[in-house]
Amino acid sequence: MNRPSLKTEDYQHLLALRTGLRRFLHWSEEQAHAAGLTPSHHQLLLAVRGHDDPRGPTIGDIAGYLLLRHHSAVELAQRAEALELIHRVEDPDDRRVVRLVVTDKGQAALEQLTALHVEELARLADDLRPVWEGLEAAPPGREPERKPAPLARGGSTSKRGPGGTKSH
Repeated sequence: MNRPSLKTEDYQHLLALRTGLRRFLHWSEEQAHAAGLTPSHHQLLLAVRGHDDPRGPTIGDIAGYLLLRHHSAVELAQRAEALELIHRVEDPDDRRVVRLVVTDKGQAALEQLTALHVEELARLADDLRPVWEGLEAAPPGREPERKPAPLARGGSTSKRGPGGTKSH
C-alpha cells in the first residue's frame, strides 16, 4: 500500500487541532471545579442528561459514553448519588436493570456548565474551523480519509490515565 506523502502543513493542522482540544478540555475541567464538581461528575451528568432514552441510561451506557470499565462507572455513579447529583431508578420493564436520572441539584449544576460550554464552543469554532478544513482537504495524490464511525456504546478495557480518562 502506498503511504500518502505528508507535508509540514498536515502536521501543523494536527498539532493545532490537538492543542485546541486539549485547551478546551482543560478549560472544561476548570469550569467543573469552579461549579463545585469534579470533571468526572460533570461528564457523568452530561452523559445521563444527554442520553436518548427518557428512562435514563444504564451503567453500561455510562461506561460506554465515558470510556470506563463497568466497575469504574458504578463507583462514579455511587459517588455522584452520595452528592445527590443523580439517583438510581429501577427500570419499569426489567427490574434487574437500574437506570440513572439527574436530580434537581445535578440539573442546576449541569445547566450552568452547559451554557458556558456552548458559549466556549461557539467561540472556538472560528479558531478551529480552518484546522478542520485543512484536515478535510485531500492534497493531490492522497485519498480523503474515511470519517470514523460514531462511538459504540459499551465499556472499554483500554488503559486509563489520571482521573480514569483514556491516555493517548
